[in-house]
Amino acid sequence: MARKRRLTGEAALNAAYTKTDHTPLRKAWGVDISDDYLRLALTHRSFANENDNLPNNERLEFLGDAVLGLAVAEQLYRQFPDRTESEISKMRAGVVNMYALADVARELGVGPNVLLGRGEMRTGGDDKHSILSDTVEAILGAIYLEHGFQTARETVLRIFEQRITAAPTVGLTMDWKTVLVEKLSDLGLGDPVYASRGEGPEHNQTFHARLVVTSKRLQAEADTVTPESVPSELVYLRTTGEGHTKKEAEHAAAKAAVAQLNKR
Repeated sequence: MARKRRLTGEAALNAAYTKTDHTPLRKAWGVDISDDYLRLALTHRSFANENDNLPNNERLEFLGDAVLGLAVAEQLYRQFPDRTESEISKMRAGVVNMYALADVARELGVGPNVLLGRGEMRTGGDDKHSILSDTVEAILGAIYLEHGFQTARETVLRIFEQRITAAPTVGLTMDWKTVLVEKLSDLGLGDPVYASRGEGPEHNQTFHARLVVTSKRLQAEADTVTPESVPSELVYLRTTGEGHTKKEAEHAAAKAAVAQLNKR
């Protein structure tokens, strides 16, 4: 019996896109996005490259990044009139960075809808920070082209409302490790101590980070200390993080530490 021929090009795109009911995604975004725009916004370059180099979502991503940045910048300007330009700039970076956008994507259920190539599907691409954040921007680009800036702006402000309001306290920078260091300094606590390890094949590693926050500054150089070597009486809290890179894992651990500190 002859093997069934694999679809490619537009046929593969339409088949993959129509496998999923996008009604919940449209409902989560609160905007009626046409199939033509939504299909393009969800087409990652890995899928496009495997299917006769179809158009991918990167141009929409470029456009959505600009729409998102302007909408958030304007709202921060109006909502926090006493903040300096430098502070507003840092606050905006905290609201629209890759990790924040990836969290938004997870909240809206974007991941299962993204059209990925076989390699990305095997390596968990539907939950990678970079792919999720890029897709959020692509969808915003699609909303802008189809409905105009006003609708795109209203969508941004609705979805990012809580993050914009919290920007002065938890969104001062896009780097959670920096946020953690600043918070520890404000609280008079000690140092963050990290250790990471990777597991799995080289092309598909998962990294695990361990983080200890000390109750006071350590005398030894930071690079000579590990979480296990910190005396128990100096341990203020411990967290862990996971990611596709060492940096992602350590950022996840730092973010978890900030969340714990905010609850204390």
